[in-house]
Amino acid sequence: MSVRHPIIAITGSSGAGTSTVTSTFSNIFRRERVKAAIIEGDSFHRFNRSEMEVQQAEAEKCGNKNFSHFGSENNLFSEIEQLFKTYSETGQGKARKYLHNIEDAALYHQEPGTFTPWKDLESDTDILFYEGLHGAVVTPDHNIAQYPDLLVGVVPVINLEWIQKLWRDKNLRGYSTEAVANTILRRMPDYVNYIVPQFSRTHVNFQRVPMVDTSNPFIARDIPTADESMVVIRFADPKNIDFPYLLKMIDDSFMSRANTIVVPGGKMPLSMELIFTPFIWHLIEKKNQVLGKASTL
Repeated sequence: MSVRHPIIAITGSSGAGTSTVTSTFSNIFRRERVKAAIIEGDSFHRFNRSEMEVQQAEAEKCGNKNFSHFGSENNLFSEIEQLFKTYSETGQGKARKYLHNIEDAALYHQEPGTFTPWKDLESDTDILFYEGLHGAVVTPDHNIAQYPDLLVGVVPVINLEWIQKLWRDKNLRGYSTEAVANTILRRMPDYVNYIVPQFSRTHVNFQRVPMVDTSNPFIARDIPTADESMVVIRFADPKNIDFPYLLKMIDDSFMSRANTIVVPGGKMPLSMELIFTPFIWHLIEKKNQVLGKASTL
């Protein structure tokens, strides 16, 4: 953690909805005139798309049926940790982009599924913002979770997470149901060992729970909508959370536990803005006090 160079990390598995959270934070940053260095977790995969296909085929030949993007062998944990450490100390660091599709790749005159070269972050950012798979990972060799000032988990119930992944991979990437099911099964050990433990280290978790039948995600035709869902928001340390204010501002919300508020699915962006805008104010004010600057918020 760093007063001078704060870090926010959003962590959740593929298809969990972290991109929606990133969009909400981007709106907060723009409105509050906070300059953030936006880091995509996919840029810390070890292999590009074609390399990963080769590595996976080789792993299967050797009997490894659980080779996945979720595990340590396919991600640059050292580089994530080094970026967080360097940024927290100096406000500097190196990052790159993973080019997911043709549109992204065209901007860099590269092929989809490749990485851009590593480059220095801009020198005058206020916050580092990471969104990806491993923002709160701890292993015997790495402790990425020690650096962020705010850790947010995005954790839909597992059947909903699978429905979201199935819909995306089938409709946007052209995969078959069988292929997506095989991916889910292949990465399950890494999901259990690397993804799930992070959510006990986060400061806030957002878990979307559908109010419709999702008992068989492999035959679902549509992703349950926000209006068909509730969002469970759990705070690790609730003592500074103004629950009466949140209950007043968010219609149809209620407390389910002393550290947990439940809100309608469509109110998730609003709840995030109400919860995180004051936190960002606090981070920037502390930063400016240390640097001797007048607050711009």
